[in-house]
Amino acid sequence: MDIKQLTEGVERISQLYAEKFNIQRDSDWFVLKLQEELGELIQSYLMMTKRGRTKGRDENEIQQEFTDEVTDVFAHLLLLAHFYHIDLEKSLEKWLQWDKEKKINSTEIV
Repeated sequence: MDIKQLTEGVERISQLYAEKFNIQRDSDWFVLKLQEELGELIQSYLMMTKRGRTKGRDENEIQQEFTDEVTDVFAHLLLLAHFYHIDLEKSLEKWLQWDKEKKINSTEIV
């Protein structure tokens, strides 16, 4: 599955969620929801690293919660990019360019 397919699936679920709970998904919502999910990720990270209350959860539950929160942040980042018509695959090429430049520079030195 590629980023576009993931985004389409996440977008469908987000639309259903918004309809079910009567949520207006506007520019503020996409950014603020991402921030909310980041906060939850930080909270689970603090639990996982033993710097926050575990709230009665065991290590496996905390690890699963951390995994779930990373996934939620990723999903909401996809939604934010989709809302603003950002082509993440194309935009990520700038990151991958570093690898290409490294290979070019290393062959020039040899």
